[in-house]
Amino acid sequence: MAAGGCAVSLYGYQYVVLRCVPRVEREEFLNVGVVLYSQSADYLEAEYHVDSARLSVLAPDLDATEVGEALETVCRVCRGDTGGGLPNLGSLGRRFGWLSAPRSTVVQPGPVHGGLTADPAAELAGLVQRLVG
Repeated sequence: MAAGGCAVSLYGYQYVVLRCVPRVEREEFLNVGVVLYSQSADYLEAEYHVDSARLSVLAPDLDATEVGEALETVCRVCRGDTGGGLPNLGSLGRRFGWLSAPRSTVVQPGPVHGGLTADPAAELAGLVQRLVG
């Protein structure tokens, strides 16, 4: 119960941290974003932040703009945009499944984690702050 005796609805959610992996063989990465999905809240969103200074230390030859474009594609899939090479996946759950599947590209999802929250958007912002910074 919340203050004043009102019940707070909690929503289950899953999330993946998006990683920039410039050279897969070295297994080095930089966290650059988070995708959060809550079926019960009908919510699927991604947020990202590319720290170009940190990225240039890890991969001096990698263009931070290209990484940002790949992350913007993730956001477009979350919104359900199609065309221009984007998949037509329909439901939020299918889109999250596609986004959380392992890839061998520069931007890769980490393992799926879960939790409970009263506010999926605030939870996403908090995860980005804590895990991507």
